[in-house]
Amino acid sequence: MDDMTLEIDPHNAGILREWDGGHGAYWAEHSATYNASIARYQPALLAAIGAQSGERILDVGCGSGELAIDVVRGAPGATALGVDLSAAQLEVARNQAGELPATFVQADAQVHEFGAQSFDVIASRTGTMFFTDMAMAFANLARATRPGGRLVMLVWRGIEDNEWLREFFGAIGRVLPMPPPPADAPGPFTLSDPDRVRDLLNGAGWADVVFAAHDEPLWFGPDADTTTTFMVGQMQWLFEKLDDAGKRQAEANLHKVMAAHAGEDGVLLGSGAWIVTARR
Repeated sequence: MDDMTLEIDPHNAGILREWDGGHGAYWAEHSATYNASIARYQPALLAAIGAQSGERILDVGCGSGELAIDVVRGAPGATALGVDLSAAQLEVARNQAGELPATFVQADAQVHEFGAQSFDVIASRTGTMFFTDMAMAFANLARATRPGGRLVMLVWRGIEDNEWLREFFGAIGRVLPMPPPPADAPGPFTLSDPDRVRDLLNGAGWADVVFAAHDEPLWFGPDADTTTTFMVGQMQWLFEKLDDAGKRQAEANLHKVMAAHAGEDGVLLGSGAWIVTARR
């Protein structure tokens, strides 16, 4: 599958510009921090994937490749393909993988032709929430999965279960009011409603959909100063909408949040996720 060419759903053109531009480059530059932030979820996610020798795993929205790499390290004889829109993050993934049987390719999983029944497992760590057409995407992934194959994905639960997003967006929102995104728009809560997700997956060809709730703290850095600088860069798209005074106030608000959550283990904020599993 090394000869994949990039095919994009036209509705994803804006997402491609973002992730294959400055935003994706920022994630690539800070890949170690992003991976560390969500590290406490990794054991449960890997256990749910349960990769076996000889299995073929597709990692959707693979970013810098940590999930795919950990899967093949833990299941000798398994192989993984990671796909993402960010060329910068994919380069990090290739460098991290070295000689491991994990390949990384720029592709839009919503429309890419992977080949019928090419995979035993479709896996994703917070990567499936940003499809512009969920039904199309999950149907495409179903076609790429063998009968009896598995879907395993980590997605965020609602805002009420995710202190980190409440706090971060609250800090900015006191300067730049932000309406909540529509429930069906690409974003962190698109797959938070089990009833909606179950109907979506069943309609796309998946069965036996199960939701397991997990709650873990997210780590954002060693101290309030470092973490504030990191999050200002992460939320640059919001800071660009503010004047200089607004930027200073928003940064001060963020720093107050970080300081309130800083401790011996760094800056930790609560989060809640689903690990969703299904069968083809």
